[in-house]
Order: sequence, then C-alpha cells, then structure tokens
Amino acid sequence: MVRINLLPHRQVKRAEKQRQFGLMALATVVLASTLVFMGWSIINAKKEAQDDRNRRLDDAIVKLDNEIKDIKALKDQINSVLERKQIVENLQTNRSQSVVLMDEIARLLPEGMFIRSIKQQGNAIEIQGVADTNARIATLVRNLTSSNWMESPNLVEIKANTVNNIKQNEFTLNVLLKAPQVDTQANTAGANQ
Repeated sequence: MVRINLLPHRQVKRAEKQRQFGLMALATVVLASTLVFMGWSIINAKKEAQDDRNRRLDDAIVKLDNEIKDIKALKDQINSVLERKQIVENLQTNRSQSVVLMDEIARLLPEGMFIRSIKQQGNAIEIQGVADTNARIATLVRNLTSSNWMESPNLVEIKANTVNNIKQNEFTLNVLLKAPQVDTQANTAGANQ
C-alpha cells in the first residue's frame, strides 16, 4: 500500500484559511473604519451647518435687538413730542380759561344771588356767595351740572343770616373744572392737509 503524507496538505489548507480569515478581518476593519469615518464626516458636516445657522441667527438677533432699541428710542421721542404738544394745547386752551369761567358762572347764576369769592386750586373751584332762597342755590347747582366747563358740583354748606331785617343764605359750593372736549377728528384732518 502506498502511504501518502497529507500533513503538508492540511497545513497548506489551514494556512490558506488563516490567510482568508486575515483578509476578511482586514476587509472588515477597513469597511468598519470607512463607515465610521463617513458617519463622523456626515455628523460633523451637519454640526458645522447647524453651527453656521446658529451664528446667522445670533447675528440676526443682535441686529433685531439694535433695531428694537432704535424703535424704543423713537417711541420715547414721539411720546415726548406728544406730551409737549399736549402741554402747548392745554396752555392754549387754558389761556382764556378764567375769562370763559367767569362768563359761564355769570350766565349760570340765577337772579337773587351774588358771588362773594371764587377760588381755584388746580381743577377745584370754590364758590362762596349769598342767595335770598335755598331754591336759587339748588338752581345754581343744577345749572353747574349742565355746564360745558364745570362738573360735579358739591354744596358744602348753607348758613341762614339776617342782615338789616333781610333773610339771606350764605353758601359755599365746590365744583370741578372740566377740560373742554377738543375735536380730535378736526385736529387730525387739519394736520393731514
């Protein structure tokens, strides 16, 4: 019988399998490295794109904040100008206020009474006078209620006195000064022309 030694053949096959295993392992490592590198590259590119978007948004936010500050400064200037305009309008309106007020009181004053004093503090006016009856004082209060320049009349006191055998009623009356209603539509129409 012929004896064949298969030992080198087995070693050659084992060496071939080890070489194939090594090549497969190397190919797997290369493929895994390539996949990891591609994944890292994609994630890094997306991160850089997001960072760039965030920088643009931060720049836009800073720009809008500056514009908001400018708008706030302009609104403050507009409010300041409007306040000055209101003061000038009030001064213009109040310039003839005392004359109009005296004329209004004279027209609203019923017969049989006269005024001793008129005092004004801010918008509060105190009227002191004398009437021959309480009904005339009530008429004055009603007249002041319907006035265009005065509102909220408040009768403080009435004292009955007799002077030279004539019965008189001294009264004190408080009333608030009402600013006349300015026609804002007429003002804006005049300003637009």
